[in-house]
Amino acid sequence: MISMTGFAARRGAGGGYSWTWDLRSVNGKGLDLRLRVPDWIDGLEVALRAELQKAVTRGNVSLTLKVTQEDGRDDTAFRLNEAALGAALGALGRVEAAAMSAGVTLRQPTAADVLTLRGVIDAAAQETDTGPLRQALLADLPALLADFHTMRGAEGRALAAVLTAQLDRIASLTAEAQAETAARAVTQADTLREAVARVVGATDAVDPGRLAQELALLAVKTDITEELDRLAAHVSAARAHLAEGQPAGRKLDFLMQEFMREANTLCSKAQSLALTRIGLDLKTVIDQMREQVQNVE
Repeated sequence: MISMTGFAARRGAGGGYSWTWDLRSVNGKGLDLRLRVPDWIDGLEVALRAELQKAVTRGNVSLTLKVTQEDGRDDTAFRLNEAALGAALGALGRVEAAAMSAGVTLRQPTAADVLTLRGVIDAAAQETDTGPLRQALLADLPALLADFHTMRGAEGRALAAVLTAQLDRIASLTAEAQAETAARAVTQADTLREAVARVVGATDAVDPGRLAQELALLAVKTDITEELDRLAAHVSAARAHLAEGQPAGRKLDFLMQEFMREANTLCSKAQSLALTRIGLDLKTVIDQMREQVQNVE
């Protein structure tokens, strides 16, 4: 079993660069990938996203990559093209001179305005071949994923132990309900006989056929045999999912709904304090199990 909760971090270096990875995930209904990687490395984000989609099936996964050059500049640092900057400043000067000659007053441009001019920033990065760096990063990714899977696997084994114990408790409560049903049958039969005797003694207008129908309907409404059988079947199915070694989160999540449906029906049909208590205990365990299942991949 694999948990959707995991974390891994790693450092690497090569080709005049060093980098740090940060990969973490929490539970989610589907697969949600959020990547924060240098956009100046051509094709990197697309390649990383494809690898993550192969490695993870569910969860909210975030990957952060920070790349630094050997001279200490990181991937977010501004890279000024001095030639482009000089040309831009010269052009601005000529524009201002022409405006003054025409009697037009212009607002003075700020440094931020100058930096937004085409070619002033990132020209050097655009000219750099980032292919070797991309290949080095992709070659380092499997080690990061291995650490990530190791933690998710450890969390998954802990989850499996908790879920197994909860299934054992559900099976135990189901067995208690079966025993209590047998004991309730005797009491219920006595109660029905007393009720019938009171009705028959009170009036001679009782239709025996209608009375038999009502008693049969009451017996059906209070019979929990099917609910107990389905609970036992759900326990067996959940154990099989835990043992199959495949992502089972969605299947277990569906089973939790079925478990709760049977427990609710059992409570509504209980007709005894003991069975009601067992039904409430079942609902408590099932609700706790449902919370744990939300973390299963």
